[in-house]
Amino acid sequence: MNNIREKILIVDDDPTTVITLGEALKDTYDIFIATNGEEALKRAKAEMPDLILLDIIMPEMDGYEVCRKLKEDIATEKIPVIFITSKNSEEDETVGLELGAIDYFSKPFRMAVIKARIKNHLELKRKSDLLASLSLTDGLTGVANRRRFDEVMDYEWKRSQRSKQPLSVMLIDIDNFKLYNDNYGHLAGDECLKAVANAIVSTLRRATDFVARYGGEEFAVILPYTTIEKAVIFAEKIRKTVEDVKIEHLYSTVMPFITVSIGVASIIPENNIDYIQLIDLADRALYEAKKSGKNRVKYIQNNFS
Repeated sequence: MNNIREKILIVDDDPTTVITLGEALKDTYDIFIATNGEEALKRAKAEMPDLILLDIIMPEMDGYEVCRKLKEDIATEKIPVIFITSKNSEEDETVGLELGAIDYFSKPFRMAVIKARIKNHLELKRKSDLLASLSLTDGLTGVANRRRFDEVMDYEWKRSQRSKQPLSVMLIDIDNFKLYNDNYGHLAGDECLKAVANAIVSTLRRATDFVARYGGEEFAVILPYTTIEKAVIFAEKIRKTVEDVKIEHLYSTVMPFITVSIGVASIIPENNIDYIQLIDLADRALYEAKKSGKNRVKYIQNNFS
């Protein structure tokens, strides 16, 4: 039985509301509190709650703006938001729902009704999370799939455009993988792909570092806010980690173990280009790594000027 308690973030500058909701829900859920918009955004990213109860009327940043910012951030966009407020007009409720909130609780509360609706919303979220995970995960290796890679790449590209910070990408290809499959069989090939994926994941340093199966025997890694120099160091670590797993490959033209070739590219994104061009650079670097002997890292840095 799963004993992990779900997390609820209560955002309200009224102590009475916070205490009332917190006391009513604490026996069933882990409760976190924020008393203003900025604190709410920080706690949402730090705690990744399963549900946010969000007041509308707050100083400096109101609940509508908090909800808007939550839905604009790929890290928090999927967290369900329920507005809690004394504003109970049809227009107010419509605005909240159009911003992406899933429900609207008006003060004063009927606690039994609130508890039942929260329970129902969390049950729906569990099912939605399961379906989303299945649709965005590579079924064999357990890492993200190409669809999820494209989503994250688009988000990180736009984030780097705004911040003027470098974005690095690497493409990783298993050397002589067709020879491995032909000689060891496809079941062994599947196990090899899983082992390489695990090796790559084991090197990740930050929560924002992202790995996906890009297709076939190829993986991709996104490194936000990372210079080409640091990305190359990271790529070398991945290359060495895979080599050290020592998956036997007696038919390889490189060495008697599975190895990978890696192409790395980095750029500070400009508004007149898109992320496909950065991936093309990494692909060119990967081609150079393959052409020059495999089991190595090659990189390209280009500002498209």
